[in-house]
Amino acid sequence: MNTDSPAPACYDCSHWGRILLRGADRLRFLHNQSSNNLNLLKPGQGCDTVILTSTARTLDLVTAWVRHDDILLLVSPQRREPLQKWLDKYIFFGDQVELQDVTQTTSCWRFLGPTCEQIFKNLGLDLSDLQQLGDHHQYYIADCPVEISFGSGLALPGLTLTLPIEYRLPVMAEIKLAQPELMELSETDWEHLRILQGRPAVDAELTEDYNPLEARLDSIISFDKGCYIGQETIARLNTYQGVKQQLWGLALTDYVEPGTPLQLEGTKVGVLTSCTSLDQPLDQQSNAFGLGYIKTKAGGVGLRVEAGSAIGQVVDVPFLGAEGA
Repeated sequence: MNTDSPAPACYDCSHWGRILLRGADRLRFLHNQSSNNLNLLKPGQGCDTVILTSTARTLDLVTAWVRHDDILLLVSPQRREPLQKWLDKYIFFGDQVELQDVTQTTSCWRFLGPTCEQIFKNLGLDLSDLQQLGDHHQYYIADCPVEISFGSGLALPGLTLTLPIEYRLPVMAEIKLAQPELMELSETDWEHLRILQGRPAVDAELTEDYNPLEARLDSIISFDKGCYIGQETIARLNTYQGVKQQLWGLALTDYVEPGTPLQLEGTKVGVLTSCTSLDQPLDQQSNAFGLGYIKTKAGGVGLRVEAGSAIGQVVDVPFLGAEGA
């Protein structure tokens, strides 16, 4: 698919997990359980943050929307139940925090493309309150309450729509009526885009084998916020430059199965974690694109490595090192 197309597209991510945090201590609690500085957020704002183990291994990359009466977390599909159990075990006696899985009672859509804002403006919505990633506000579409957030989940212009499940059909019908050519992305389409963009995914780039500094998620890690789960390890790695491998994009001559070792002159220097074929080659030699971890001492952008029978050139990707989405 053409990622440069001006035509808007939407991705139904309703199968992703949504966890609601309520209670007077909800913001402090989430601040202490994740990498970003949640205490800086006011109602109507949001951010990406990483949930870590005590040894700074990555559990999930989540989006947090701070609202007046609660916080809504958008989490990876396969982390929905494990993450709720993980967070629940850190709620101690006296903590005013309640967790609720609202995945089945809500719906969530990502809208991508430079013209997607115009869809909602054509429906009479004033999106001027949405200025920064994570900003969100309640609106009405087809007389139904919806929440729209600035950000697509990728380093692409876009918006995220969340709403009660009972309003899904009338709201989406109204949106498609306003934008008949709106393209719906399949799960395969999203996977293709997220690899090209460099967004690390659970069970691929985000596992307990890697920490968020290796995943190059520095922009959503606060190094001065104080204690949180995994903070000591992150601080030590950052202070003593202990990151021994990093995540990069790879322009590949052919499709390669994830898990394939990356080698430099016969020596293993990393591993391929994700790969997607390209409908349109990046250049005369690149027919696939992947993500992979490469040892820091081996090099970065411009490095050429062997991946099975394919050759890969290390390139940067938009999402890594950005502010999140």
